[in-house]
Amino acid sequence: MIETPYLLFLGDAPDQLSAKVAQGIKDWRPENAVGQIRMPGCGADLGLADMTLAQAQEAGAKTLVIGVANRGGIISAAWKEVLIQALEMGYDIASGLHNLLRDEGDLVAAAQTFGGTLHDVRVPTVGYPIATGVKRSGKRCLAVGTDCSVGKMYTALALDAAMRERGMKSTFRATGQTGILVTGHGVPLDAVIADFMAGSIEYLTPDNDDDHWDIIEGQGSLFHVSYSGVTMALIHGGQPDALILSHEPTREHMRGLPGYALPSLEAVRDMALTLARVANPDCQVVGISVNTQHLSEDEAKTYLADVEQRMGLPAVDPYRHGADRLVDALAAL
Repeated sequence: MIETPYLLFLGDAPDQLSAKVAQGIKDWRPENAVGQIRMPGCGADLGLADMTLAQAQEAGAKTLVIGVANRGGIISAAWKEVLIQALEMGYDIASGLHNLLRDEGDLVAAAQTFGGTLHDVRVPTVGYPIATGVKRSGKRCLAVGTDCSVGKMYTALALDAAMRERGMKSTFRATGQTGILVTGHGVPLDAVIADFMAGSIEYLTPDNDDDHWDIIEGQGSLFHVSYSGVTMALIHGGQPDALILSHEPTREHMRGLPGYALPSLEAVRDMALTLARVANPDCQVVGISVNTQHLSEDEAKTYLADVEQRMGLPAVDPYRHGADRLVDALAAL
C-alpha cells in the first residue's frame, strides 16, 4: 500500500496539462494532498501550498508522488536531487511513469540506505489472459475521446460518484496511473504487453450483477496516431454497452502532434460505435462530456447547447456542472 498523505511533485512541468497526475489526485482525493513542490521554471500550479520537503514532512506527508505525465514517461535527471533528498529524509516515492523508479540505480541505492519504498504504479502485477470476447453479465460504460487528456478519467469518476449517490451499483475501473493513484487499484493498460491488453480489460470488468455498471477509465484516442492502441483494447476488451464522447474544445491540434487536427465529434461517434459493435452489437452512444475548463460559464453553456442540438445527445461538463444527465442516459438503457 502507498502511504498517505502525499506531497505532489510537479518538478519542472512546462504547463498545467503536464501535471495531470497531480491534478487528478488533488481534485479527486484532496484529503491525500498535503501540498505541492515545484522546481524553478515549473509552469503548473495546483493551487495547493508550495512546500519544501521538510515543511511537508512536518505537515504529515509520507509519500512524494511524481505528479508529472511527460511524453515518454521519463524521470528527468533534473529531478534526481529532489527525489534523492526525499528518500534521505524518510519519504517513500510513488510514480506512474514508464521510466521505472526501480530501474534508477541511484534511487534504488538511496531507498535501500534510508529505508524508503519505491512504488512503480505502471507495472502490471497480474498475468492477464488473452481476450476471448465472451459476453459478460453486468453493464459497462466507456468514455472515448477526440484526443488524449481531454477529461475521460474525470468523466468516469464523476459518473461513478453520481451513480453511487443515487444508490446505483457502480464501480470505477482505473486503467491509467492517475486513476490507480486515486483509487488504489486498476490495470496500467499502456504497460501491458499488446496481446494481453484487451484481456486485461476483460479481467478488470468481470461478470457482475445485471444492474451493476463498470465505469471504465478511457485512454488515448482512436484518432491519435501515438496512442490509439490502448483505446482499441478498451473498446474490444471492455465490450461497453454505452459510450460517452469526450472533448476539449479549445485544442488547436492533437496533443503532441502539431500536424494533426482534432476529429469531429461525429467522426469519433461513428468510428468508435462501429468498432464497439464488433464486440457488443447493442452498444450505444448515450452522451457527450465536454471539458470546459478554458471557457467562461456563459461560453460553456452556449457551447454545450450548440453541441447538444447538433448531436442530439445530452452534452454536459460533468466536473463543472455534474454528471446527472449522463447518469439518466445510462439508467435509460
